[in-house]
Amino acid sequence: MKQWKVVITGYGSVGKQVARLLMLRQDHYRKQYGMEVILVGTARSTHGVYDEKGLQPSVLEAFAAEKKTGDMPFSGSDFIRSCQADVLIETGPSQFETGGPGLAYIRHALETGMHAIAVSKGALVVDYAGLSALAKQHGVSLKISGATAAALPTIDLLQYNLAGCEIQAVEGVFTGTTNFVLTSMMDEGISCEEAIARAQQLGIAEPDPSFDVDGWDTACKVTILANAAFGAQLTLSDIAKSSVREVTREQIQLWQQSGKTPKLIGSIRRTPEGLRASVELLAVDSAHPFANVKGTTKAIRVETDVMGDLLVIGGKSDPVAAAAAALKDLEHILSLQ
Repeated sequence: MKQWKVVITGYGSVGKQVARLLMLRQDHYRKQYGMEVILVGTARSTHGVYDEKGLQPSVLEAFAAEKKTGDMPFSGSDFIRSCQADVLIETGPSQFETGGPGLAYIRHALETGMHAIAVSKGALVVDYAGLSALAKQHGVSLKISGATAAALPTIDLLQYNLAGCEIQAVEGVFTGTTNFVLTSMMDEGISCEEAIARAQQLGIAEPDPSFDVDGWDTACKVTILANAAFGAQLTLSDIAKSSVREVTREQIQLWQQSGKTPKLIGSIRRTPEGLRASVELLAVDSAHPFANVKGTTKAIRVETDVMGDLLVIGGKSDPVAAAAAALKDLEHILSLQ
């Protein structure tokens, strides 16, 4: 039976779930694809752990608990090289200004003939076009489901399910945290600050919620989707952004009285002047399909020339869902071998 080796970079909440699900699904990979899929390495910024025969759960637990300060020099690219894996799954922090270490890791993997699956967004925001070209040059895959709304199917819908169509427009509720905040404000009449605090208490929002509530997360996803599905060359600075912090209780009351619902909507649209992409805080009326998309639920609506309009609503917004999206990408790669 052919053996496939996987290495994970970044071992936070998503990376741990990728490792857990990967081990649970080993029998499935054997039966479905005739592949022995094993996790041989994982690394974070200061150190890594490797076993060519496959890492055991006890080793991963010890690695997760181990604290290192980075006193000794550590090169993630050298670590990836030493693992000699077939697939890299990059789950590190998203650094959308420079791409961060994840950009170097994905580049190195593709250059050495490894397939790459990106969950973190930074590298894709900074250089999707370059990474995609690198993958084609070396005959490997670059998969990005986990970075483009995870459990909500977006990039697969645009690239595969709608192949042959001209996609005229895409709009979506792409960030579960902001949707939870807006839903809480509308349903409970609380302030934005109170809604954010509640999201933090429930583990939905990060200690610093700015990336989500100020529109950056949605803007990153819009940038990646525009470049990957439309062949655009947008940068993050090209995307106009809105923040849910702009919403006041007075606005909420006015929307309630007029039967409207606020949503942070990322959109991409073909226009006579070219592709337009934005992140806007919009109050949609009750007939809009996004009006009933509540809590952490996400949604995407697509307009096409010959297949009409399509709407997908749902998908969990948590580390397990992000990990599952990455492993969906892995199955797509395995199915082509």
